[in-house]
Amino acid sequence: REKGLAAQTKKAGRIAAEGMVYAEVDKEKKVGVVIEVNAETDFVAKNAEFQAFVKTCAETVAKENPADVEALLNCKAAGTEMTVDALLKEKILTIGENIKVRRFIRYEGVVTGYIHMGGKIAVLVKFDTSAEVAAKAEFQEYAKNIAMQIAALNPRFWDKAQVTDEVLAEEKKIALALMDTDPKMASKPEAVKEKIVMGKMNKFYEENCLMQMEFVRSDIFQGSVEKYVADAAKKLGGSVKFVDAVRFQTGEGIEKKQEDFAAEVAAQMNMGK
Repeated sequence: REKGLAAQTKKAGRIAAEGMVYAEVDKEKKVGVVIEVNAETDFVAKNAEFQAFVKTCAETVAKENPADVEALLNCKAAGTEMTVDALLKEKILTIGENIKVRRFIRYEGVVTGYIHMGGKIAVLVKFDTSAEVAAKAEFQEYAKNIAMQIAALNPRFWDKAQVTDEVLAEEKKIALALMDTDPKMASKPEAVKEKIVMGKMNKFYEENCLMQMEFVRSDIFQGSVEKYVADAAKKLGGSVKFVDAVRFQTGEGIEKKQEDFAAEVAAQMNMGK
């Protein structure tokens, strides 16, 4: 443990922007978790020992329901007699890289998880429906399709009702400014411009709001996600509502160290002279 602490202290300053995101759902207990654990290199992200640690962290979150990462580190790691923090220090020592548990979200209820690109993107979606509907294979397929849509298109909002007045005002301002720079549009009456802007707002919703987006699996349904949800509910014979979702992408928002390989090679060559 002392060696693990020393290794953690030594490597603490290194940027950990790789790693993996992972989603796990326990359908019996109705608990879902999405988590991100970072390492320094993509090579370690593919390491079986590292991946097992990530899964242990997810299982611990599901079981213990910690308030935050600090609380998680103090929990007893699932399937072990060690705390998550002690296990983390051990992994830093054995794997040889800085490793950080960055964030997690835990949902209770009817939840579906989806992992894309081997842990580059993970999505957790919560629905409001009956246990009877949730148990159907058709619902599982429907829920997975919604999760895949979120993974692929990364919507800014779930529904147009969530778009703030500030965002709308900014989008309208941009649309009007673009029209003013177009000689054909600039001369049009303000009422016509306003009508065109409203059309652009509908386009904005379709591109940025999950429910108003075109459903990507056009081979199985043609229309918006909102209509796909309604169609699924009708076919399943019960109420089905999208409640919330979270999408994690590995390393998003972390400033990565820029490697200048040409300079590094040149420096090594000069050292060899």
